[in-house]
Amino acid sequence: MELQDKVAFITGGASGLGRATAENFISAGAKVMLFDLNEENAQKAADDLGENASWAAGDVADEDAVKAAIQKTVDTLGGLHINVNSAGIGAAGRTVGKDGPMPLKTFEFVVRVNLIGTFNCLRLCAEVMQHNEPVTEDGERGVIVNVASVAAFDGQVGQAAYSASKAGVAGMTLPIARDLSRQGIRIATIAPGIFETPMMQFAPPQVREPLIEMTQFPKRLGNPTEFAQTAAYIVNCAYINGEVIRLDSGIRMAPR
Repeated sequence: MELQDKVAFITGGASGLGRATAENFISAGAKVMLFDLNEENAQKAADDLGENASWAAGDVADEDAVKAAIQKTVDTLGGLHINVNSAGIGAAGRTVGKDGPMPLKTFEFVVRVNLIGTFNCLRLCAEVMQHNEPVTEDGERGVIVNVASVAAFDGQVGQAAYSASKAGVAGMTLPIARDLSRQGIRIATIAPGIFETPMMQFAPPQVREPLIEMTQFPKRLGNPTEFAQTAAYIVNCAYINGEVIRLDSGIRMAPR
């Protein structure tokens, strides 16, 4: 699918990987809806990106909020062809720590945002995409790009909740590809390593340097533009489907 004249619904689109993806898509001729929990950030990002960007605010796990944002996408931008799910949260905590077991609410919250929120958005976007006219000779109507993490495979100490949520995103990729094949909708998941997101840019050297040391080559953290390029390639390459792609400079996370 070409990005030119397509419409993308991007969660977590106001910053980090989502913002970089929005910029890349717009430069390729697409229009984007930025869906973010923070209303002020979403509006500012859309203003910065110009006339081919719009915004909506809400919780990715809130069915009504996502439905309303998707309807706004169709009404204001003229359709919906691509969904990129980059919204997510991190939380650290040992299964059993010095104060006792991890609060169940902590585990539930991380899974709710990262896994349930991702599924909520993609299922509602796919419901709209299935009614598109095919845009390729193969009959393609839509593309979904999810965001997992290398923590889905190499979770560190204290990452049980985060790793479980991202492993769920990775694990549901193939069955969803099978589910949506009859509608002409592809899905792929990117599992990023450690990227130069706003959170990491302000991390102290004692946090950043061990992470960089775990990479192979290039010996650095990822650039959000590299994530955006990968998301764009997935959209463009019609034969990518049902796959989880590690984007991590060969990193394998140590226990801590």
